[in-house]
Amino acid sequence: MTNGAAEASPLARRLGLFDATMIVMGGIIGSGIFVNPYVVARQVHTSTLILAAWMVGGATALAGAFIYAELAVLRPNLGGQYAYLREAYHPAVAFLYGWALLVVIQTGGMAAVAVTFAHYAREIVSTPLSDGLIAVLVLAALTAVNCLGVRSGSVVQNTLMILKIGAIAVLIIAGLRATPAHAQHATVARASIVQFGAAVTPVLFAYGGWQTASFMTGEMRTPRRDLARAVLFGVIGVTVIYLSVNAVCVRALGAQGLAATTAPAYTVMQKAIGSRGALFMAYAIAISTLGFLSQSMLTAPRVYFAMANDGLFFRSIAWVLESTKAPVAAIALQGILAAIIALSGRYEQILNYVVSIDFIFFGLTGASLFIYRRRTGGATDHRTPGHPFTTIFFVVACWSVVLATFVKYPAHSFVALGLLSLGLPVYLFWARRQRA
Repeated sequence: MTNGAAEASPLARRLGLFDATMIVMGGIIGSGIFVNPYVVARQVHTSTLILAAWMVGGATALAGAFIYAELAVLRPNLGGQYAYLREAYHPAVAFLYGWALLVVIQTGGMAAVAVTFAHYAREIVSTPLSDGLIAVLVLAALTAVNCLGVRSGSVVQNTLMILKIGAIAVLIIAGLRATPAHAQHATVARASIVQFGAAVTPVLFAYGGWQTASFMTGEMRTPRRDLARAVLFGVIGVTVIYLSVNAVCVRALGAQGLAATTAPAYTVMQKAIGSRGALFMAYAIAISTLGFLSQSMLTAPRVYFAMANDGLFFRSIAWVLESTKAPVAAIALQGILAAIIALSGRYEQILNYVVSIDFIFFGLTGASLFIYRRRTGGATDHRTPGHPFTTIFFVVACWSVVLATFVKYPAHSFVALGLLSLGLPVYLFWARRQRA
């Protein structure tokens, strides 16, 4: 493979820098930012440490963004992260990543988010439809939109992302206008490293998702330039948003007040505008979850398409509709599986397996930069600042999350590892079939 040369893509290259940046931000910001601040506040008990945890998370995400930006320049290939793993290690590693996306990470996550959207949609609009049925309908609608082409899918994604940013801006402004919480004397003046690490773990997960923009490489007009910039712009933008939300939550509620509520954004809005805050948050979370679903339906199917294109999955999944240049079979597969899990009600169980698997591949992808640097010398027009130290920091942070998850939730983590291992015989089947 020529270093830095984008391979020919059977998909339509219609995405620019703005589209890619919105995809990066849309992959990160779901409904978690409206809830997660209290989780951190219960681990560390001062405003300074709460904000420090979110700063560390942002710094870790930015370190990863620099790595992925260099990888995007070195390997602007179809499938993004899937291709980085395939060429750095072995096709089996890349397949296991795609397998994990399909059976756990993306599909289970989308099912859970679709049901969350349905729950808040029913608060806004009175309807006899169940949460499961609404979830299936919204997944079907997003599947249809994305089958119309990448331009249609990205327009919907961009619109929802802008609305999402607007809703968060209202929350921030309302929080600044709310009466500040009384100064509190924290009962715990300092936190141990273990406590701070426990606070940072959900923060790192909240910052995850930006890597999915790399899946869209085959549909970016200039992937070497735009993906690298989009990852950096998007992660920096989200870091600013997350720090702002947490700052206003701490300002309005105080560290102890933030730890005392399981719905911090709702509590801030209620304090700022009264009972209307509940309705606003229902709209905000519905928009946020719908935007996340739109981003997931746009990005993840490109990995399954790349797997099929490599001969490691059903060839039919690589089918592209000639009129739209969209991988409609891969998109339909994602929509159908997410809908089945949403109806089954097993999505919460699957979500328990996501963190450990996701961060295994985060770490592997970060470590792949060492391999590419040794083989090629690295990119000339974009080099990761502080490498190898920042790269080591990112990899260690990711695998620390994996270790912490195995220690805290051993049963879920080993089940997740088992599900991942089931992909090995599946890979061997397809690899043997490819050679036949």
